[in-house]
Amino acid sequence: MPLQAVMVVVDNSESSRNGDYTPSRFDAQADAINIIFENITQSNPESSVGLMSMGGKGPEVLSTLTTERGKLLEGLHRTRKKISGSSHLATGIQIASLALKHRQNKSQRQRIIVFVCSPVADDEKKLVSLAKKMKKGNIEIDFILFGDLDDDDAQKKLEAFNKIVKTNESSNLVVIPPSGKLLSDQLITTPILLGEGAAGGAGGGGMGEAGGDFGGFDFDPSADPELALALRMSMDEENARQAKQAKENEDANKTNLEGIQEEGENQPLLNEQGEPSGSGSGSGEGKKGDKKDDGDKMDTS
Repeated sequence: MPLQAVMVVVDNSESSRNGDYTPSRFDAQADAINIIFENITQSNPESSVGLMSMGGKGPEVLSTLTTERGKLLEGLHRTRKKISGSSHLATGIQIASLALKHRQNKSQRQRIIVFVCSPVADDEKKLVSLAKKMKKGNIEIDFILFGDLDDDDAQKKLEAFNKIVKTNESSNLVVIPPSGKLLSDQLITTPILLGEGAAGGAGGGGMGEAGGDFGGFDFDPSADPELALALRMSMDEENARQAKQAKENEDANKTNLEGIQEEGENQPLLNEQGEPSGSGSGSGEGKKGDKKDDGDKMDTS
């Protein structure tokens, strides 16, 4: 995965108390966020992850961008006591984008991952306008819509947002209906964690076929999500190692070339006898050598 700064937005609205995901929707998010953090930071150690909530009285930044897992866990622990109200999706995305704007490493790609398990109160027109703003700012937006919602109104609004902000294989919408599997296990096989090489994402509503390039390994990632994630991370680490090695070799060759001097570069124009140095003197020595060679020849006449 590329170098990136990621803000994860957790849904701590009243709907996150629902138990259709064991033990609750909120705890399912906490487990998935742990997997997301591990995936991002192990794929590129210089990537950073931040955390914020969008339920309760309003969005709140729980942790600024960091590489320390403990800060995210601490933020989740505090938020567990603040589960209430409804979600504020549009405001939450705007605040997350501001947090990304103040990232220390400006070379990091900007990305926001939003968990949604409650009705979306914002109207579609407002969300579409926000999507255009995010696209203009080169901010990738991933949505994880899960839980058994009363209607498909939230999904339609997220699809409209995703249609505007999506470019190539970035910015995905993943819809994960309730099942016997953990949310984190189902998330592992989606383009959100598999990265840009994943084929057939879940954009436009539906899990779909979340495959991917696994370096010639022929298997279904959904059959063994943990193995799929391990292979993906291993491949990313190897690619990063090879890129680093190639850069080091290139820098070393460049340094060696700079240290090489051309022949005669520091040689004076005249030698101690006042004669031309370099090729001239060399030719003179050659002549002397020729005369010496002539003297060594045997007269056979």
